[in-house]
Amino acid sequence: MSDQRVSDPRDPAPYDALLLLSFGGPEGPDDVVPFLENVTRGRGIPKERLKEVGQHYFLFGGVSPINDQCRALLAALREDFAGAGLDLPVHWGNRNWAPYLTDTLREMVLDGRRHIAVLATSAYASYSGCRQYRENLADALATLEAEGLPLPRVDKLRHYFNHPGFVEPMIEGVLKSLSELDESVRADAHLAFTTHSIPVSAADTSGPVEGHGEGGAYVRQHLDVARLIAEAVRERTGVDHPWRLVYQSRSGAPHIPWLEPDICDHLEELHKEGAPAVVMVPIGFVSDHMEVLYDLDTEATAKAAELGLPVRRSATVGSDPRFAAAVRDLLLERAATERGAAVERCALGALGPSHDLCPVGCCPARAERPAAAGADSPYA
Repeated sequence: MSDQRVSDPRDPAPYDALLLLSFGGPEGPDDVVPFLENVTRGRGIPKERLKEVGQHYFLFGGVSPINDQCRALLAALREDFAGAGLDLPVHWGNRNWAPYLTDTLREMVLDGRRHIAVLATSAYASYSGCRQYRENLADALATLEAEGLPLPRVDKLRHYFNHPGFVEPMIEGVLKSLSELDESVRADAHLAFTTHSIPVSAADTSGPVEGHGEGGAYVRQHLDVARLIAEAVRERTGVDHPWRLVYQSRSGAPHIPWLEPDICDHLEELHKEGAPAVVMVPIGFVSDHMEVLYDLDTEATAKAAELGLPVRRSATVGSDPRFAAAVRDLLLERAATERGAAVERCALGALGPSHDLCPVGCCPARAERPAAAGADSPYA
């Protein structure tokens, strides 16, 4: 039986469940300030300031789209798993809003789940996109331990920024956006690949220690994806569009250096240079959540209109069936590895597949905290 499991690529063992782990978001006006209090806990930000920060949520009725998008991805994963004959339950928990991670993990444990694979809705290496989720897992496990419940093993699936199931839908999104531009500006349109800005210090220390500096893994991984998409667009259209990696959604103090240029500053610069049109490509985001709807579809689009610059925003992967299939691939790949089988890992670009287990010193926090699902995990 053991030999059969090693040789069967469809076997999810040793995993008995998949946990979709996300950020969470408010689902009504009364949720906005409590949600922001969760996000900023420990920073001492006054409630009145949080109300100001939350104005972009109120523009959308106090609702972030991220929870509905997680529900759609959850449904897509369940449909894909069932279609592939993979009998594995899929659960969902959030960092900052219901359903909360600890509550979901408790339900899974009470349901008998003991070895859980975790998919985070962040494709790249960084503190907030990887290690902080690992800290959240450690916090949840500590709560279960204090409650006297059995502790499951949790394994976070590797970064998937360069998996074909993540990249290909974005390539098609760019092609569609280009086709929507007027033919007179299409061939010379620029591509602005966007992702969440983070402090330069956090970027420089992202990924394994040996790769720290000059933007670390965070910038390298985004550049690799941007290059993959730009090259694919060139191959399929015969047009080599100028492109650049730019940033959005900065939220830090002005005196702290964050990754630049900002998307709105970049649009102004392109306009000065005479660019005829721009396609904004949100490669840093799995779905069209608030940073995409507000910072790109609202703020950046308004800036482009002010400049008279034609602009389109291409799609994120969301619940695309190819992404759901990629998650299944990542899960079965890790399962086979855990069983000791040889595995061919799927990855595009120059960087190759990411590590399964985050090494010591990977994406460090400002203050040291326990983190699960890594080489430094207190929960082996």
